[in-house]
Amino acid sequence: MSRAIAVALAAAALPTALACGGPARTDRHGATAPAAASSSPAAGDTDGTAAPGSASFPELSGDTAKRLDSAIQDVLKETGVPGVIAGVWANGKGSYVRAFGVADKQANAKMTSDLYMRIGSVTKTFTVTGLLRLVDQGKVKLDDPVGKYVDGVPGGDKITLRQLADMRSGLFNYSEDQGFDKALKENPEREFLPAELLAYAFQHPSNSAPGKRFQYSNTNTVLLGMVIEKVGGQPLANYLRRNVVLPSRLGHTSFPKGASLPNPHAHGYTTDTPNGQEADATGWNPSWAWAAGAMVSDLRDMRTWAHTLATGTILSPASQKERLDFQGTGIPGIGYGLGVFDNHGWIGHNGSLPGYQTVVVYLPDAEATLVVLLNSDTAHQGSEPSTLFAQAITKIVSPGHVYTLPAMASTPPTPVPSGSPRTASPTAPGASPAQPTPGQTTPAEPTSGPTVPVVPPTPGTT
Repeated sequence: MSRAIAVALAAAALPTALACGGPARTDRHGATAPAAASSSPAAGDTDGTAAPGSASFPELSGDTAKRLDSAIQDVLKETGVPGVIAGVWANGKGSYVRAFGVADKQANAKMTSDLYMRIGSVTKTFTVTGLLRLVDQGKVKLDDPVGKYVDGVPGGDKITLRQLADMRSGLFNYSEDQGFDKALKENPEREFLPAELLAYAFQHPSNSAPGKRFQYSNTNTVLLGMVIEKVGGQPLANYLRRNVVLPSRLGHTSFPKGASLPNPHAHGYTTDTPNGQEADATGWNPSWAWAAGAMVSDLRDMRTWAHTLATGTILSPASQKERLDFQGTGIPGIGYGLGVFDNHGWIGHNGSLPGYQTVVVYLPDAEATLVVLLNSDTAHQGSEPSTLFAQAITKIVSPGHVYTLPAMASTPPTPVPSGSPRTASPTAPGASPAQPTPGQTTPAEPTSGPTVPVVPPTPGTT
C-alpha cells in the first residue's frame, strides 16, 4: 500500500480530481499558499550565516519561486494527486511554502499548509532515534542480539539491533505475506498487534544471513519498537513522545492510538483496494505499520525534524556518527544508515501508506530542508508521486543533488503465501508485499510499493 525505496525501500514509504490555485490564504504556520516566499529564518534553521555549499543554492523567491510553482503544479496534474504541501528552506536563502490542490475531494476543500497527515515510514526515523537514546543512556548496545530482548525471533541470537536498524537482518518482511495482505485488504480499519505482524514474518525463512545485504523490511522496525518498550518500560508511543518528540520540540507530531487523526487534517486517497478502485483511506487503521509507519505530523514539525535528524541534535556525537554510517543499498546514489538514508546528498527518509506519502530530507552542504506531504499513494507509471515531486523540486534548487528513487517493477511480485518457503530475493528491502523501497510502510499488494527488478526496494515504504 505504499511503495518507494522498497517498492522504492519499503514504512511505511508509499487518482483523482485535481484543484490548484485559488485565492491565497494564510495558515497557522504563517505561510501563504500560493504566495511569495518568505525570507525569514525558520525553526530548526541556523542563524543566517552562509553554509559552505549555499552559494549554489538559489534564493527561494522571484523566478525560483515561480519555477517551483510551475514544476509542482505540473507534477500534480500529471500524477492526479489530489493535493500536495511543499516546503523548502535554506540558510540565508529564504523559504518557499506552498499548498496546491484539494485536501478533501468530497467537500472540495483546498489543501493548506497547516494540515496534519500520516507520515508512513518517516516513523522509522523516530523509532531508531528512540533506540539510539537508549544507547546513549547505556541501556542497550547496537551490537546486542535482538534475542536478548525479544523471544522467538528466528536467528535472534545472531541478529543485532544494528542490523535491524540498518535493514540488514535478512528477516522476511511481513508486509509481503499473502495472508497479511488479505487480512488488511478485507478490513483496513482493524487493529493489528505487533506480535501478529511478527507471526506473519516468522512463518517464512529468512531471505539472507544477518549482515549480508540490505533488504528494507518493516519487520525490523517493529522488532525495534518491541525492544524499546521492554527496555524503556512503557508503551512505544509514550516513550517516543517523552524521549524524542518533546526533546525535539515537535508540538504537532504524535503516535495516535487507532485510526485517529488530529484536526485539521487532509483526507488520504488510495487505489490499494481489493478492486483497485479509489477509496478514502483517512480512517484506515495504521496499526499494521506500528513502529514502522503509524505516526502523524505536519509541515512545521517535519521541517524541524529534518534538521534534528540529520544533525543529531538530541543524540551524542558518537550515536549520530553511527546513524550516518551509510552503507550501500544496491540503488545508485542511495545509502542507508540507522533508520535514515542518504539520497544523492539529501539526508532523511520518505514515507508511504494508504492515502499518504511524505519526503522529509536535509541537505547539509546548503543547510537546506525539503518537506513534501501529499494525500495519495497511488503510483504514476511505476513511480511514487512523492518521489516525482521531490525530484522536480530538487532539479531546480539543487541540480547537483537531485532526489530520486527507482520506479517500481511494471509487474509487481506476487505476495508470498503464508508459510511458504522463500528464496532470497535479489531486490533490496521493501515495504509492500512487492519489495518496498526505503520509505514504504504500505503493505505490498499484489500490484504495488517501491520495488525494482533486481534493484533493492526503496526506503520509505511501510
